[in-house]
Amino acid sequence: MDQGQLKLDNQLCFSLYRLSKLMVAKYRPILDEIDLTYPQYLAMMVIWENQNLSVKELGQKLSLDSGTLTPLLKRLIAKGLVQKKRSKEDERIVLIALTDEGINLKHRALEVPAKIACSTEMNIDELRKLKTTLDELYMNWKED
Repeated sequence: MDQGQLKLDNQLCFSLYRLSKLMVAKYRPILDEIDLTYPQYLAMMVIWENQNLSVKELGQKLSLDSGTLTPLLKRLIAKGLVQKKRSKEDERIVLIALTDEGINLKHRALEVPAKIACSTEMNIDELRKLKTTLDELYMNWKED
C-alpha cells in the first residue's frame, strides 16, 4: 500500500474543504459592501432568479433544512429584502417575494461575481472548466 494515499495534502476532500473555507473568506469583504453574509447572498441569488418561490423550493435549491433556512429568512426579512406570503392557490404553501429593497440590492450585487473571478487570477475558460468539473462531481455523487 502506498503511504501517500493517506497524506492529507493528497486528499481531494481536503482540497475542497480548504478551498470552501477560503472562498467564503474571499466573499466576506465583498459581501460586506452590500450587507449580506455568504449564505444570505446564496439565498438572494436563488430568489432573484426565481421570484415567488416557496420556502421549501428555496431550501431544496440550497440544500438547507428548515432549521437553517428559517433563521436565514428571518434575517433577510428583518433587512427588508424579502417578505413571506401565503400562496393564493394553496394557503399551506409559504412563498418568498422580493421587496423593492431586495430588487434594488440585485443591482448592487451585480459586481460580486466579477470581483470574485478577478481575485482567482484564473482566466474565464479555466474558471468555466473548473465549475463544469465540480458540477459533474456533484451530479455523480448526488445520484449515489
